Amino acid sequence: MGTYSMCGCFTRKFKLIEAAPPPDVKAAFDKYAEGGNQMTAEQLRKFLVEVQGQSRATVADAEEIALQVLQKRHHMAKFRRHALTLDDFYQYLFSADLNPPIDTKVHQDMTAPLSHYFIFTGHNSYLTGNQLSSDCSDVPIIKALKRGVRVVELDLWPNSTRDDVHVLHGRYNQISFPLASVRWTLTTPVELIRCLQSIKEHAFSASEYPVIITLEDHLTPKLQAKVAQMVTQTFGKMLFCPESECLKEFPSPEDLKYRIIISTKPPKEYLEAQTNKDKQKEKDSDDDVWGKEPSELTADQEDDKTDSEASENNQDDEDTDASEPEMNSSRALGYKSLIAIHAGKPKGGLKKALKVEPDKVRRLSLSEQGLEKATMSYGTDVVRFTQKNFLRIYPKGTRFNSSNYKPQIGWTHGAQMIAFNMQGYGRSLWQMHGMFRANGGCGYVKKPDFLMNVDANGRVFDPRAKLPVKKRLRVRVYMGDGWNLDFKKTHFDTYSPPDFYTRVGIAGVAADERTKKTKTKEDNWKPVWDEEFIFPLTVPELALLRVEVHEYDMSEKDDFAGQTCLPVSELKQGIRTVPLFDRKGEKLNHSRLLMRFDFYMRL
Repeated sequence: MGTYSMCGCFTRKFKLIEAAPPPDVKAAFDKYAEGGNQMTAEQLRKFLVEVQGQSRATVADAEEIALQVLQKRHHMAKFRRHALTLDDFYQYLFSADLNPPIDTKVHQDMTAPLSHYFIFTGHNSYLTGNQLSSDCSDVPIIKALKRGVRVVELDLWPNSTRDDVHVLHGRYNQISFPLASVRWTLTTPVELIRCLQSIKEHAFSASEYPVIITLEDHLTPKLQAKVAQMVTQTFGKMLFCPESECLKEFPSPEDLKYRIIISTKPPKEYLEAQTNKDKQKEKDSDDDVWGKEPSELTADQEDDKTDSEASENNQDDEDTDASEPEMNSSRALGYKSLIAIHAGKPKGGLKKALKVEPDKVRRLSLSEQGLEKATMSYGTDVVRFTQKNFLRIYPKGTRFNSSNYKPQIGWTHGAQMIAFNMQGYGRSLWQMHGMFRANGGCGYVKKPDFLMNVDANGRVFDPRAKLPVKKRLRVRVYMGDGWNLDFKKTHFDTYSPPDFYTRVGIAGVAADERTKKTKTKEDNWKPVWDEEFIFPLTVPELALLRVEVHEYDMSEKDDFAGQTCLPVSELKQGIRTVPLFDRKGEKLNHSRLLMRFDFYMRL
């Protein structure tokens, strides 16, 4: 029983009503229990095969499910009847542990070259908040690795006395004499050795597959040699060092389990590189059919409309060389030998940069704007390049608040490393989390075959081609539960229970993107919607199912009540429990939805 104060004069009481099983659940129980009061293990097996699509389910599997449900509900470890009542069956279906929406184990082929996978990639992985004034620390690196991130970025700068290496976001500019410097950002540095030690300790806490460290290098050859020594001593045999200067093909994730890989530009031994950057003014909007971003989503709540002229100072700068040219190159040789994945930015035009070399693989970096330009003129060249080489995309410089861009354009063109600010929040990052829930959350997701294929005429996939609908996804939103346990009773509404509604939609190629919305269920902590939506998909392999729950507010902005994003290609058919996550992507303890997923072709 819950109570809500009304104007300080009296209280209203609301009984927490337990929702009955949805009609589909009851109908399934009646059918497979053959009209009886209990469903046997064999009957449950048939349900698993015919409704849930688990073609390999055995009676032993069904018995194990029944045992876990009965032990959980009745707290009787010795219970062995292996038969479920309607309520037991309902509780099984509405259990996130026993009935998840996607597979939780690694199941894809992990023996292809690294370039055949999308890789969970961080940007400025050491920042705790915004890009201008937040602290640099190893803590966000640890958090990212525990979430399954496999690519960590470190920006390397000399300290003020130029005898050690700091990790920070910014740029030292020379003034008056060599040891005097000033930085245009206020980010506080963290020592490189501390970051390396934390990477070593936590690299494989969430996944056994390789961690790639991308270095944005602004060091002298002397300090590069110091970095080589630190990296070698810290990682030892964990470090993957190629036998030749340039790899002809990348090894596979399977071959590189528990290995650390270094990726950066090879050092230039003699002269400083002079880089020219185009200044661009762009205005972003994170609004879409889903509405404005839920409040408190971006780091430090910085305004994303800051003067875009500053973007030139905030871009990744992998082609900037040491600030002090040194004529002796011997110090750089040890550093160079550690670089397994050679990196760089386009020189001599994009067409040349996207050339595929037969005896060499490498990594190319583009900003989000650079990718958009490249795909407009050289879309199929980008796809062909990413079949063998790495393409890394990083956020534009005006994202001072650590917001992110939409990742679909990069994935559609085969870009393996969509580098995201993991310390910023919002719908783009939710989509990134959703993509890498695939393949057991190991941080490597095999690219679809169509991105790797070359036809008899030498043509590759054209992302701009108009494609037919390949399949349709039918989604039914039955009900939700758990908010009364995750939130205070007055969190959504001071005077009454919440009024929940659910948005369901697809993020993917432009032709597939659309959003649907359920009706609002008033004054109910356990809403029952029982509504169905159909989504036609032209590229289901890259589609993500987006789900958000909000509480309707007539006078103010609707309250956020949970979200999730799931890879459509991995959705299990049938009636499934869908756990919800908070704004930061952390799983809510109890809040969840009961949904049904089915795929079919249009006849």
